Amino acid sequence: MVRNALKIVTIGGGSSYTPELIEGYIKRKDELPIKEIWLVDIEDGKEKLEIVGDMAKRMVKAAGLDWEVHLTLDRREALKDADFVSTQFRVGLLDARIKDERVPLSHGVLGQETNGAGGMFKAFRTIPVILDIINDMKELCPDAWLVNFTNPAGMVTEAAIKHGGWKKTAGLCNVPIGHKKQAAEKLGIDEDKLFFKFAGINHFHWHRVWDDEGNERTAELIDLIYGPKTEQESHLKNIFDASFHYEQIKDLGLLPCGYHRYYYIEDEMLAHSVEEFEKGETRAQVVKETEARLFELYKDPKLDYKPKELEQRGGTHYSDAACELIASIYNDKRTEMVVSTQNNGTITDLPYDCVVEVSGPVTAHGHEPYNWGNFPPAARGIIQLMKGMEETTIRAAITGDYGAALHAFTINPLVPGGKMAKTLLDELLIAHKEYLPQFSEAITRIEETQPETVAYVEKLMASN
Repeated sequence: MVRNALKIVTIGGGSSYTPELIEGYIKRKDELPIKEIWLVDIEDGKEKLEIVGDMAKRMVKAAGLDWEVHLTLDRREALKDADFVSTQFRVGLLDARIKDERVPLSHGVLGQETNGAGGMFKAFRTIPVILDIINDMKELCPDAWLVNFTNPAGMVTEAAIKHGGWKKTAGLCNVPIGHKKQAAEKLGIDEDKLFFKFAGINHFHWHRVWDDEGNERTAELIDLIYGPKTEQESHLKNIFDASFHYEQIKDLGLLPCGYHRYYYIEDEMLAHSVEEFEKGETRAQVVKETEARLFELYKDPKLDYKPKELEQRGGTHYSDAACELIASIYNDKRTEMVVSTQNNGTITDLPYDCVVEVSGPVTAHGHEPYNWGNFPPAARGIIQLMKGMEETTIRAAITGDYGAALHAFTINPLVPGGKMAKTLLDELLIAHKEYLPQFSEAITRIEETQPETVAYVEKLMASN
């Protein structure tokens, strides 16, 4: 990239994460010749956009920079001639996440932002929007890079690349960053002296670790983190610290992702989630309260730096990773990162054209993943199932095909099959009907033939 006056756009600019994004750009002021930062949101997010936008301007000013920070509700105005576009939006805001959690949990089924029924419905709401954004980009900024950290990041990134045709797309997640820090701490070795190899899909990857003398330290880390005499801790703010079964992880020989708890120890994770639901303390409700406190802080006209409280939000390091990816592309830095990108044979157990989350250097032409090869059978079986679920979910999100949506629910290991899968699908379609125009035919049928479903959802939401 040769431009020396960059225009960077963030869609979902009113997010509570935006101060971390601005901080990341400021840290890289000598690497990125930024001229304009555009923060974009929708009418419902206008107040937050103005609050966090004013704070962003204070941060830039305090850093002694002359960058222009623009706030707008006009996405097309912002996208015109952009060099990089990052996405961190939430369709339906946090109230939609509350529904994703509460509707399944009311039936004793896991409700979670990126896993199970809730994760699939977030994809149903989000994928049509990312494809609309790409249509605008094709017209207004055809050479821009799309950096996505909107969840479910893997499915949204796959939709952008495979169905939107936007090859210059990279998906990011903060989970691998935490795993790297954890490994360095447990081994007592600086992180930059360790080599990490991640492979899988978003929120469902495994990794291996080597030191700078070429010794693999994976088995040692399994003992240090998950051994019978250790007190296991999740480094993720939004994941309950249920303990993995040491024997299972030892047998696999790979370090799991924190989100594997939902699959490897589903009963404990579900019991904890149900307990939170019964107390009116689901993760979404807690996050909404945390976010409200953050925005009260952001209103302070003297605040011109990222507050420590943002780390409690659960997605810390997302934004800094996005800034580093942009800097690595612009400067051909070849920073090693874990990115959601097209497989292209990296993981031989998964389709060639699907999107996977893997390690590799980020170059001027994009991410170059390290080859992983095959998984052991225990990992291969479940990741192939999960990828099939993702592909079916994406197809349903794009087409509005009720049968495909039901099939995705049936495939997902965290959703009971049969009558319960259909019940959850129907209730969530009613709960989110405002944001699911592609499913309008199915929603109308449910409203006309299943008044008890509509009444159940209305009663549940009224009790929130």
